[in-house]
Amino acid sequence: MSNLEEYSNKINEEVSAVLSRVDPEQMQTFLNLIQQARKIALYAGGREGLIIRALAMRLFHLGYDVSVVGDMTAPFLTNGDLLILSVGPGYVSTVDALRSVAQRDRATVLCLTAQPEGTTALAADKIVYLPAQTMADDTAGKATSVLPMGSLYELVLFVFSEIVVLELLKRTGRTFGQARDRHTNLE
Repeated sequence: MSNLEEYSNKINEEVSAVLSRVDPEQMQTFLNLIQQARKIALYAGGREGLIIRALAMRLFHLGYDVSVVGDMTAPFLTNGDLLILSVGPGYVSTVDALRSVAQRDRATVLCLTAQPEGTTALAADKIVYLPAQTMADDTAGKATSVLPMGSLYELVLFVFSEIVVLELLKRTGRTFGQARDRHTNLE
């Protein structure tokens, strides 16, 4: 077996194992919050931030009023709005500061995390627990994934986000064609 095939098989097994442990009720809550929100903003740092931006783009394609924190078009969030944060290790000071501001102004905060006991995760209104290795787990011989640092969490976050999009398409009756119609022509 080639290294490509060996790694591919192992990574697929790891991603599937993590996704099989995601609480379906947490996913349903996440879907409901997205559908009920007036405005949605998303944020994560580092590589998680790249994946969160991908989810924001897909939510935009589905017709939601969505933005990414830090972009100049990010709105003021308040009651009826949703802030989606990803913080794999459960706490990052910048992410926690955003959580605090959003909750102060009465927005709902949902935290995607691999460490539900982390300060930011515990303080969020809702969480989705994605039980994957993060950088916090990849130290002192505690690593369990073939992937380095937080790559497993990031990969799971991406696949989970795509499943969320598929579920929203099913719930709303929208089609890929309708989503494609909202894709930019400025590329």
